[in-house]
Amino acid sequence: MGSDHAHRLYVPGASVVHRLGPQCKLVATVAFVILVVLTPARQMWAFALYALVLAVVAAVAHIPAPTIARRMLVEVPFVVFALAMPFLTPGDRVEVAGIQLSSAGLWSAWNVLAKATVGVVTSILLAATTDLRMLLLGLERLRLPGLLVQIMTFMVRYSDVITDEMRRMRIARLARGFEARDIRSLPVLAHSAGALFIRSYERGERVHLAMLSRGYTGSMPSVVDIAAPTRDWALALALPAVAIVILTAARVSA
Repeated sequence: MGSDHAHRLYVPGASVVHRLGPQCKLVATVAFVILVVLTPARQMWAFALYALVLAVVAAVAHIPAPTIARRMLVEVPFVVFALAMPFLTPGDRVEVAGIQLSSAGLWSAWNVLAKATVGVVTSILLAATTDLRMLLLGLERLRLPGLLVQIMTFMVRYSDVITDEMRRMRIARLARGFEARDIRSLPVLAHSAGALFIRSYERGERVHLAMLSRGYTGSMPSVVDIAAPTRDWALALALPAVAIVILTAARVSA
């Protein structure tokens, strides 16, 4: 994938966060999220500090708050699940605005919402400051099995191709007067799905044969050197280092 295939989640920029090595940001992100998950849910101030830390990172990276807010819509299923917990969890009840809610359910809902939100925002910042191609190179640099990296690479590269194929098939159905109105439309949609699978499979075979004819031996050549200097590691690991301090203080005061 070349630079002209930047993923739509990536926000181009030249900030210090953008320039960090992708492997550094991956390690820092995973470590930070793990530390957040380990934080006691009842220490609400700790999650406020986590949010403040992420706000600082977003400001340094020049990622607009509206962009983050729009992308947080992916969290909606977690929010719905969390909002149901105070009503469904058994145990002692407390009255909130005239409604009887489970005390344990309220804390569980807060636990899910707080940790999921911090995790989602952290992932959004990672995707916004790191081109997907560089993320895959970072995974390769971290010694993730090469076969997995190649599978993810082709998934990313050809997901847009398959999406375009689906769009063209939908336009063709509409041009023939078809609209999915009820269950009677399922056979047509099933045939479309089958045709899409066959076309994708055949395309994959053609691509594989083309790669073999060009000398592919099971691994893709590396065209970018992403070796990260010590400075990059120090800057990236500052994020989980701050989280360690917050987690330690939260557990001591728990």
